[in-house]
Amino acid sequence: MKFKSIALLTLLATVLTLSSCANIKKKTTDADTSSDSGKLDNGKNNGMSLDLNGDSDSNKAGALKTVYFDFNSAGLSGDTKDSLNNNAQFLKSNPAVKVQVEGHADERGGVQFNLALGEKRAKVVREYLAGLGVEASRITTISLGKEKPVSFGHDEESWSKNRRANFVVTAK
Repeated sequence: MKFKSIALLTLLATVLTLSSCANIKKKTTDADTSSDSGKLDNGKNNGMSLDLNGDSDSNKAGALKTVYFDFNSAGLSGDTKDSLNNNAQFLKSNPAVKVQVEGHADERGGVQFNLALGEKRAKVVREYLAGLGVEASRITTISLGKEKPVSFGHDEESWSKNRRANFVVTAK
């Protein structure tokens, strides 16, 4: 009986502690109120969502757009360069924004091959942006190979969507 009373009191104390923690409100600071729902407040983001850890695949990386590659290539096409020129403008206009470029491949090819190809794609994007005047120290790269597709079909339309380099916001 004594054990049940101790267990009941312990449970009661835990519940009361947890319920009182739920009522504690976060103290807001000027930094918390300087942005509106993760959007940049300097007017350069045109009302687009710029979330920390937001990515260009889900349109939560401001004006940054995902770029696409041809099969088995890390070369930059004209359309890819146009998108990267716009991305560079956005990054230069928002110097606090840092990004990670994720290199991806489609499902064809082995794991090691696709990781190497994704790495080449990410590094080519980083080098291109740095050549346009974006500080290279603001851009990190990673390869995810074929491990994080955005399209799950097994045809050229799906594969072309997965051969990409997307941007993830790591600081704003």
